[in-house]
Amino acid sequence: MAWILLAIGLVLVVEGLVFALAPSRLEEMLALIARMPVDTRRLIGLTALALGALLISLARSLGAV
Repeated sequence: MAWILLAIGLVLVVEGLVFALAPSRLEEMLALIARMPVDTRRLIGLTALALGALLISLARSLGAV
């Protein structure tokens, strides 16, 4: 449970930094994403998912979890 809370906290910190440091760029990025085809957004999401799973696996193999 502690690892889940840590992961959620880290995600919120990173997302909070984007909102705090570059709010106008965030609006531009959201507009760009809205113009993308659904298949492209899906591919980006699946790529992020695979990269995240790879990083988790790497962290586990290095003894972090």
